[in-house]
Formats: sequence, C-alpha cells, structure tokens
Amino acid sequence: MKNILIISTSLRPHSNSEILAKEFEKGALESGNNVEFINLTGKKINYCIGCLKCQKSQKCIIKDDTEEILEKIKNSDTIIFATPIYFYEMSGQMKTLLDRTNPLFTSDYSFKDIYLITTSADMSESASDGAINGIKGWIECFEKARFAGLISGVGLTDANEANNNAKLLKKAYEAGKNV
Repeated sequence: MKNILIISTSLRPHSNSEILAKEFEKGALESGNNVEFINLTGKKINYCIGCLKCQKSQKCIIKDDTEEILEKIKNSDTIIFATPIYFYEMSGQMKTLLDRTNPLFTSDYSFKDIYLITTSADMSESASDGAINGIKGWIECFEKARFAGLISGVGLTDANEANNNAKLLKKAYEAGKNV
C-alpha cells in the first residue's frame, strides 16, 4: 500500500484535468492504496519571495495554505499533479505551488514517483512539452524522485469534455490501478 497524493491545480469547475485525476484516484483506491485528493480551488498560495530561510528551518515564513499541502507532499510516496495546459505550459497555480516546495529540498521527504496529468485544447501531443519539462526540472532537485508517467488528453476544449473520451478515462484509471 502506498500513500498517494493527487493535486488538481485547475481552478475551472468540471475541468478535464481533474476528471482524469479522479479516474486515476479510482484506480489507485481499488488497488488498496491510501489516496488523498487536493484541489487548489479556494486555496491561498502566495508566491515564493526567495528569502531561502526555509533552507535552514525547513519551514516557509509565509503563512498560507501551502504549509498544510507541503506536509502532505513530504509524507507521500507518490504524487500526481494534474494541470490544464495554458500557453503550452502548466497552470500558474501549479508553478506557484512548485516554487513553494523549497522547504522540502533539504528535508527527509518520502516521495519517489511523480506523475503528471495534462489536458489541452491543442490537438498535438507536444502541447504538454513545456509542462513536462517544468515538472522534470522540479524533480531534478529531489534526488530520490523520478518522473513515473504522463497521462495527456489533447483536443479537450470545453469543461467536462474528458468524460466523453472512454479511452482516455481508462488510461487514467489503469495508471492509478498500476501505481
């Protein structure tokens, strides 16, 4: 049994990336894993100010919802980030959260496997390349972590559209089941 944390970074109601994240969650739960799902909607996540005080204390001086999320990230075995693709990159709220994980850099974190779920209106599989490079860059900073997989939905313009793509839903579910 693994401790799995799924972080949905879309703020759009009925977002396609969250729909796929929920399918991943179903599969992971059916495999007997301990799964927690966080949606960033309504969370207060301020920008990193680059003071680097967290490198010594392993705590951020900024008090907002990030503190609780960081504790969950730190203690998870597997993390799944789900993001819509905006201008060929991850959502701004996902990037802001990743920047705020700086206190974990010097900590004894548990996470090893990092998955990325992306959805884009663009039909090209390469639409997610910027987000993939971004998450891989983040992973490079954590020597115990590795990029474990990608689930990418393309050509999804309208909210809730992923629910009409059985093949994509199955791919997300199976990834969760095999995590």
